Amino acid sequence: MAADPDCLFCKIVAGDIPATRVYEDERTIAFMDINPGTRGHLLVVPREHAVDLLSVAPEDLAACTRTAQIMAARVSDKLGADGVNLLNSCGAAAWQTVFHFHVHVIPRYVNDPLQLPWQPAPGDRDEIAAAAARLSE
Repeated sequence: MAADPDCLFCKIVAGDIPATRVYEDERTIAFMDINPGTRGHLLVVPREHAVDLLSVAPEDLAACTRTAQIMAARVSDKLGADGVNLLNSCGAAAWQTVFHFHVHVIPRYVNDPLQLPWQPAPGDRDEIAAAAARLSE
């Protein structure tokens, strides 16, 4: 299994660094985030090292998505979360700080203090159309 000896999450996967694991299967591990945004915030990582969303193997991406869905159901059922955010940051400009692909499972509660930085507001329709045209090529 590919690992990066300098990667924090690879060390967690290998058991070299302790983590509070809450789920694992043959492709993924879910463990508690030590800097949680809300109660029950956890991370899902593939066992095999991949730097980010653009480099993760499709099979590992699918496995992480399945595990994130399982964990979203658990935080709703067992912690009483009112909702769940799944978050992936791809690249430093997108707030990625650990360069091993991972998905945040963030339980949300009515009136919890977590505020994400993006506030939806109407966009420029011409710019939206131009970006869509480029993406459709």
